[in-house]
Amino acid sequence: MSKAFGPRSLAALRPRVEQLAAGYVSAVAGGGPPADLVAEIATPLSITVISELLGVGIDERERFRALADAASAADFVFGAEEDMAAAAQAWDALGGYAAGLVAAKRKEPGGDLLSSLIAVRDTDDGRLSDTELIAMTTTIVSAGYLSATNAISVGAIRLLTEGRLATLATADSDQADATVAEVLRMQAGLTGEPFPRYAHEDLELAGVPISAGDLVLVRLEAANRDPGHFPEPDRFLPGRKSSPPLVFGHGLHHCLGAPLARLEVGAALSALARQLPGLQLQDPVDHIEWTRHAVDIGPIALRVTW
Repeated sequence: MSKAFGPRSLAALRPRVEQLAAGYVSAVAGGGPPADLVAEIATPLSITVISELLGVGIDERERFRALADAASAADFVFGAEEDMAAAAQAWDALGGYAAGLVAAKRKEPGGDLLSSLIAVRDTDDGRLSDTELIAMTTTIVSAGYLSATNAISVGAIRLLTEGRLATLATADSDQADATVAEVLRMQAGLTGEPFPRYAHEDLELAGVPISAGDLVLVRLEAANRDPGHFPEPDRFLPGRKSSPPLVFGHGLHHCLGAPLARLEVGAALSALARQLPGLQLQDPVDHIEWTRHAVDIGPIALRVTW
């Protein structure tokens, strides 16, 4: 996978992602206040990037977005029992669409990631099977669509309430990257980790004995706000000289799409800073309505004015 999804390949997407972000912000600016950053910038940017990444045709984008919306809304952890059938149906529909997309790309490859994944070969494992390609397509949607949308939205809230958005307009790449890293570190507190882990060895944590093989549930929020690694962990301090946050996992489980996620968030926030430096929230933060999802939480709408 890393052969086709490495940082170098994603770096080539930077001009296009920045162009898309600037275009969505320009449309918002041209329409005049007020605006909803979730509906008009964060969501369309996220789904368009994924669509182009996978090679979804323009005439198929609305259908693809509808399937992605339905699948992303599914909550298999805390959802009501009567909702489970609908959730399973939504994922089946997305999987069916992915199967058709894989078949189409096998017949007519393009310059997209999915075509690259079809072509890439591992010396030990050969080519990816259709089942693996379909699973990867749905994983890209599930891991990248909702999380990027929410990270852009929450990042905007953070920067606006801190009065720091305008600084991105003149920030160099290192400063912009540091701001995005801090946004994502603090965003981790709104991201659930309902997936089980297992202890590899006996240990004691905060006075609690844990035996090798025990099932544990861990929070990235705890790691990313550990005062031993992040002094004043609840303060928003871009450019921290500290350990990298565990926003995208670690080691073998580090997120393949991390460079793309950082790129999307940075492009959206920087475009807002350049084109709408006077941007401000229309409503107090405690009036914002939030989604309630087991895996990722974000504002339902983010109304702004300028």
